[in-house]
Amino acid sequence: MPPKAPIKIFPGSATRYLAEKISAASGRSLGKLNTIRFSDGEFETSFEETVRGTHVFLVQSTFPPSDNLMELLMMIDAAKRASAYKIVAVIPYFGFARQDRKDKPRVSIGAKLVADLLTTAGVDRIITMDLHADQIQGFFDIPVDHLYASFMFLPQIKNLSLENLVIASPDVGGSKRANTYAKFLNTPMVICHKQRSKANEIEEMRIIGDVNGKNVIIVDDMVDTAGTLTKAADMMLEQGALSVRAFTTHPVLSGPAYERIENSGLVEIYVTDSIPLKKESPKIKVISVAELLADTIERVYHYQSISSQFVR
Repeated sequence: MPPKAPIKIFPGSATRYLAEKISAASGRSLGKLNTIRFSDGEFETSFEETVRGTHVFLVQSTFPPSDNLMELLMMIDAAKRASAYKIVAVIPYFGFARQDRKDKPRVSIGAKLVADLLTTAGVDRIITMDLHADQIQGFFDIPVDHLYASFMFLPQIKNLSLENLVIASPDVGGSKRANTYAKFLNTPMVICHKQRSKANEIEEMRIIGDVNGKNVIIVDDMVDTAGTLTKAADMMLEQGALSVRAFTTHPVLSGPAYERIENSGLVEIYVTDSIPLKKESPKIKVISVAELLADTIERVYHYQSISSQFVR
């Protein structure tokens, strides 16, 4: 076993709110990191304490703008140049994950590019949650600890004590995730089949399965403009569903998302704090991932298994 190095946790500017919760949950104080911003938009990151020979954990989600990704890359580079023993990037929300394949001519594979950038910068390990596609882990040649919000969502679903429960996937691509929930809860599953004319715009949608007289829970990895989610919820209610709720890990919530959610038939939507909410909504409930990430950080640091963090 490698020699035990001291541990230090540092927050990125975009995810300080979450890093502070992780710090409280783990009982470890946050390290001092300074980001200087210049008038032209350029910025510089620097550690305000020594990291030589330490096991450094950098907490930063890479949601837009791309400054958040660039800041993480610079944090990694600074830690490497300051002789950190190991550098682990804790990325609750991995941006550009929807660009995981070349599905039409002359397009980039953004997720692979980000993986290459992180590796080139000098990161030794990645801890992330609910990637848009599991195979993104294969874009890295370093260890990736891929956590799932189901660890926290499933107990919450059980606490709702809903009768005639059915789990729904908002698209065919999320059927594997929905199937995992359905098997664990021993409930039926339905799928929303959609066709898009272009990104963030649905041309046609239909529900595959029976929702009549059911309490429906839609599960997904993220909610962006909420167009798919709210349209699916309203269609299910039209087809006789008693209620519709949603559990989505990453609250991207761009454009008209908040307005759509509040005007939809959704009873409520549960999200994590992998991305900070832009504003409050009575329908949006937040479940923190801080304890899960804090426990995973401790397990990784002590070379312990994290398999107990997964719901099978």
